[in-house]
Amino acid sequence: MPVGGGLTTRGPRNLLRQIREAMAGAAPAQERLDRVVRTIAQSMVAEVCSIYLRRGSGELELFATHGLNAAAVHETRLRPGEGLVGEVARMAEPISLSDAPSHPSFAYRPETGEDPYHAFLGAPLLRGGRAIGVLVVQNRAERRYDPDEVEDIQTIAMVLAETVASGELMAQEELRDVEVAPHRPERLKGQKFADGLAFGHVILHEAPLAPEKLLSADPVLEEMKLNLALADLKAGIDALLEGGQGKLAGQSFEVLETYRMFADDRGWNRSLLEAVRSGLTAEAAVDRVRNEHRARFAKARDPYIKERLHDFEDLANRLLRVLAGDSPGGRVLPDDAILVARNLGPADLLEYPRETLKGLLIEEGSAASHAAIVARALGIPCVGRLPGLRDRLSEGDLVIVDGETGEAHLRPRPDMLDSVQSRMAVRSERQAEFAKLKDVPAVTADGQRITLLTNAGLAVDLDNLDLVGAEGIGLFRTEFQFMVSEELPRLDTQTALYRLVLDAAGDRPVTFRTLDIGGDKVLPYMETTEREENPALGRRAIRLGLDRPALLRLQLRALLAAGAGRELRVMFPMIATVEEFRAARELMDIECQWARRRGRPLPALLRVGAMIECPSLLWHLDALLPLTDFVSVGTNDLFQYMYAADRTNPLVSDRYDPLSPPALRALQTIQKACAETGTPVSVCGELAGRPLEAFALITLGFTRLSAPAGGVGPVKRMILSADVAAARRGMTSLLGSSAGSIRNEIESLARKLNVAI
Repeated sequence: MPVGGGLTTRGPRNLLRQIREAMAGAAPAQERLDRVVRTIAQSMVAEVCSIYLRRGSGELELFATHGLNAAAVHETRLRPGEGLVGEVARMAEPISLSDAPSHPSFAYRPETGEDPYHAFLGAPLLRGGRAIGVLVVQNRAERRYDPDEVEDIQTIAMVLAETVASGELMAQEELRDVEVAPHRPERLKGQKFADGLAFGHVILHEAPLAPEKLLSADPVLEEMKLNLALADLKAGIDALLEGGQGKLAGQSFEVLETYRMFADDRGWNRSLLEAVRSGLTAEAAVDRVRNEHRARFAKARDPYIKERLHDFEDLANRLLRVLAGDSPGGRVLPDDAILVARNLGPADLLEYPRETLKGLLIEEGSAASHAAIVARALGIPCVGRLPGLRDRLSEGDLVIVDGETGEAHLRPRPDMLDSVQSRMAVRSERQAEFAKLKDVPAVTADGQRITLLTNAGLAVDLDNLDLVGAEGIGLFRTEFQFMVSEELPRLDTQTALYRLVLDAAGDRPVTFRTLDIGGDKVLPYMETTEREENPALGRRAIRLGLDRPALLRLQLRALLAAGAGRELRVMFPMIATVEEFRAARELMDIECQWARRRGRPLPALLRVGAMIECPSLLWHLDALLPLTDFVSVGTNDLFQYMYAADRTNPLVSDRYDPLSPPALRALQTIQKACAETGTPVSVCGELAGRPLEAFALITLGFTRLSAPAGGVGPVKRMILSADVAAARRGMTSLLGSSAGSIRNEIESLARKLNVAI
């Protein structure tokens, strides 16, 4: 017998056909498995070929062998990480050795009779980046398998993984305890992005498309097909980089540049071509390379390297859709869909039908991300920061989204599902209680009137005004219209949206925040001259508007047109200096003059305000406030700048508590300055929508709060039960504390006063 030397024919295509033939027929599963390993051994000129599959316990069981002792089949089991086979599964990549017994991971199992065999080549059977088994070939002579042989066994292992998982090789009852995919209940602890509870069946965002056909009949044709798809993929990204129409609307310019760079990656392109030339279809080649990258990068600890995995994942998914002729969006969802994604943009989320989307689970992201903000606006429970989520789920799995505790329950037990349904019933009762309060004025127990508004940014939010009984919109985020558009919204498009908002509000006030983009909100159709090292502190919000006055003036013109004949409230975000506010207000004056010269109707009452988000203003309020008609405190940004902690970075976003003496003293400074000058002030950050934090705000003297729609009911219930005068006496001593947080003390004060928090 020849000692090694690769496949007996050029490429594995003939072998793959032989394997298919060995798997065919009505023979028992074990007999077909035995034929498969015998066929592989003969074709690869190997004296041993064995297949190990992962059991539910994690052990790797010998399922079939040619060359080893047949009595060891279903008897030999290796613990996770045990032996060379366990090492292949742990690393999820091939191992090739010329003298296996000398390797430190070698584990001798006498029942197998593998003593004479020195050369070892093992490849993982990968499904979703997980090793569900291992394919091994061995030879007596000490020899090193060449790269072509390693490539061949990886291709064979990929085909075996697909056929095992599909049940084509063995019936599902024979696979019952084989870990083809995770099947046991799991609980993952993440972070709460949007409050609420939901359960349903998994829909994978940009779900990998499983190749229907693995083997090609014409490799040359498949290579042409792959090259055309790659060209289409790159052309689509180029069109977006140039500001044209495309499939990736809403993605940031920087991300698109990264996609383009990886689309040109020579290693990635070479791997795809080699896989096609080995006999796979274009789709199967992409799937195989994606699995290899997923397994390789998943072991990395460096966050940057892990991020590269996601770049390749997204790129491979998009390439598969190009090959399939599919376009993103427009998917038909089951009635109880739970969307699962590695990460998500607001435009991506809005592509899914709201009526059937019950919950959202995200591997990455942050509570301050715009997908999370949209989820809260739409009332979709959302949990994020769930590492490894996608690899633990299959499409159609039952899951629970617990937005109250920040947990995800995968394939939950019946008792857990019953518990969640009971909690959902209690929540429904509470929502009914809140609904009864929607027309009740927000007046504290000691007679203090509080104006309770809501935040908005989407047309769907307008319905919430009546549903929750808000007294107006304290913050309308205008940037969402820009972020979900494929091109800069025209004047008439912007005007139509702002008019729609004002019409929906009727006599209730609406405060429009001008375009707050830049930083983490970069539009694909806007040029970027250079990458900013720290975009959160870079050219964003009003800075970008003042640098590009035509962009800001266009928006102000649309706002003035929409507000003709009625009250219009406009505020500028991220004002850091008094000069910035003067410059922004001057642009508003220019637009008013422009309208007057042309006989255009203007608002009956125009109020212009500033958002206090930059700590610098705390020491210049005496100069700013006389120039404004009102101010709003944006607590999200104010506190991230105060504590130098990026609120979108999960590594530092929880390093401070907004209910801390420094944060509360800063808010107290703003409230006192506004009271002394008679300047109306509101709080429109996330704090205003949480009962305990809102209790602290009204105790500090704030009487105007703008909360997310879901927070209006709970905050109003708190307001109705609060005695502000008594609370203020207790709060005074707490503000002098040296503790990093006084959350527990504030909660104790509220409970002592019987406040419904």
